[in-house]
Amino acid sequence: MTELRFPAHRAHEGIWTGTYRHVDAQGREEELITSHVTCLFPEEDGVFYRQIIHLTHPDGSITEAGFDGVDKGDHLWFDTPTFIGKSWETQDGVILLNLQRKDEPGAHFVEAIIMGEGGKHRARTWHWFKDGQLYRRTLCDEVRKA
Repeated sequence: MTELRFPAHRAHEGIWTGTYRHVDAQGREEELITSHVTCLFPEEDGVFYRQIIHLTHPDGSITEAGFDGVDKGDHLWFDTPTFIGKSWETQDGVILLNLQRKDEPGAHFVEAIIMGEGGKHRARTWHWFKDGQLYRRTLCDEVRKA
């Protein structure tokens, strides 16, 4: 029997809706964004993981993006127009990411993704740093829709 690669990542397959709440380093809310995120595992053309994001901002503007992850052994590798970096998972099913921003020199963020029991809810927390200084956190609360 072949072991499935990245089981914690695979557990997030599906459609997730919720919010992204950006807060500054002092915890003051900067922006609350409505999210619709699709996580796929196409395993074609070298792509192991694909995420498609649809964000609605408070002013009604919409941001859409997608990115692919490639299996590099012990992690997934991402290289998009806005960031470059990797994700990996712990034995307890927590997914971690470390991503360098291409569109914001000197900035990077570290993300933790934690699934609730039953797989219907997840929390994501991003810690944003620029030139070594924390300047923002993003708190994502999502519910699986499909």
